[in-house]
Amino acid sequence: MAYTITAECNLCDKCVEPCPNEAISAGDDIYIIDAAKCTECVGFFDTPQCADVCPVDCCITDPENKEQEADLLVRAKALHPDKAIPADYPSHFKG
Repeated sequence: MAYTITAECNLCDKCVEPCPNEAISAGDDIYIIDAAKCTECVGFFDTPQCADVCPVDCCITDPENKEQEADLLVRAKALHPDKAIPADYPSHFKG
């Protein structure tokens, strides 16, 4: 499931840089996450980085866009064909 940013976003910009997929951009009033690029940081980090750095906790899982870890990993590999993602890749699904 991709992440989304709620209306509480204050445009602080903290979530943009840590996103490994460049999935976050400024909208009119809040930042937005492109669901086609969001991998919930699977393959890169143990936790979704946008949620980790958000000072107002407005980066949340998108209930309208549920996906499985395997699908997110496929997307990560497609978005980064030049990066070797190891078999023991980081993922918050692994608990």
